[in-house]
Amino acid sequence: MAIEIKAPTFPESVADGTVATWHKQPGDAVKRDELIVDIETDKVVLEVLATADGVLGAIVKNEGDTVLSDEVLGSIVEGGAAAAPAAAAPATAAQAAAPAAEGEDDPVAAPAARKLAEENGINIASVAGTGKGGRVTKEDVVAAVAAKKAAPAAAPAKAAAPAAAAPVFAAGDRIEKRVPMTRVRATVAKRLVEAQSNMAMLTTFNEVDMTEVMALRSKYKDLFEKSHNGVRLGFMSFFVKAATEALKRFPAVNASIDGADIVYHGYADVGVAVSSDRGLVVPVLRNAELMSLAEIEGGIATFGKKARDGKLSMDEMTGGTFTITNGGTFGSMMSTPIVNPPQAAILGMHNIIQRPMAINGQVVIRPMMYLALSYDHRLIDGKEAVTFLVTIKNLLEDPARLLLDI
Repeated sequence: MAIEIKAPTFPESVADGTVATWHKQPGDAVKRDELIVDIETDKVVLEVLATADGVLGAIVKNEGDTVLSDEVLGSIVEGGAAAAPAAAAPATAAQAAAPAAEGEDDPVAAPAARKLAEENGINIASVAGTGKGGRVTKEDVVAAVAAKKAAPAAAPAKAAAPAAAAPVFAAGDRIEKRVPMTRVRATVAKRLVEAQSNMAMLTTFNEVDMTEVMALRSKYKDLFEKSHNGVRLGFMSFFVKAATEALKRFPAVNASIDGADIVYHGYADVGVAVSSDRGLVVPVLRNAELMSLAEIEGGIATFGKKARDGKLSMDEMTGGTFTITNGGTFGSMMSTPIVNPPQAAILGMHNIIQRPMAINGQVVIRPMMYLALSYDHRLIDGKEAVTFLVTIKNLLEDPARLLLDI
């Protein structure tokens, strides 16, 4: 009985998807809950699993094809026999045939010769014996191994073909490689251009002295990790806590525009920009204003792993009222982050640099970080944006404020 393989049911925010990769081919055996095909959407890659044991039948949608919710991708023949064993490699067939050849037609061979033949994948029946009565000697097998190595190997050449197809860019070569843009990358490009075209975006800058945060982290990081089951204390949790506190004081920064209305959110769903092989993704920490430092760090660590493995769910990528991005991870000293619509603002973190600072009339070396807040000037005035960023600066330079709520 043939069972249809269908695309997942996409949420309302996702119109369609693209078949990214078929992990099985027609005739391959499949097991229930085994990964069969990946569907790439504008936000995440969705995995389609087998619903029964059997054999993959016809593929209806090939890689690169666009699919809609619940559209048929292919079929599984339940209880069918896999065709793969019949198409086994010649070497495998030869090895499988070796035991069957044993018997009256099996050539007489010295034990050492048989062992050497097995180690080198040589069918002993194919070796001409030069010993007494046609006995296969060790020297005969050595000669067969040498002949096998000298002969053109067809199978390895075919296996290496895909790797050879990829261009090798050497010095002086003028080679170009054209590949289709992934849906995630295309969507990011489209949304960023729309943000700059449809929003009165402006960026304000400040700098923060990271001395106190770094001292606090250095003093308690080992105890923190031990107390919270291996969760490491990083800098991002301090920024998320500072941002959520500032968002309480400046609701417009946490708001969004919907047509002619302003929507104020009574919660802080903070998106944390994460880089992955498929492009930039922004999973969301729900109700971040209620989370502890350990919960924030644990959530970010989970998102990072899922992003690398392509396991982020649609729900984890949807929504968000404010975003934080950390270009400092890659060494960025200064940038102007682009707001992620319909949000009204985004905070950019950067590299921590030891710089000379004038403090109380003295020049001292301090770990400094530039902060950037890009915001929608249609909703947020310059005074609000600057004061919001100064609030974050003050909270980070005196972390006790986060505990005392001052």
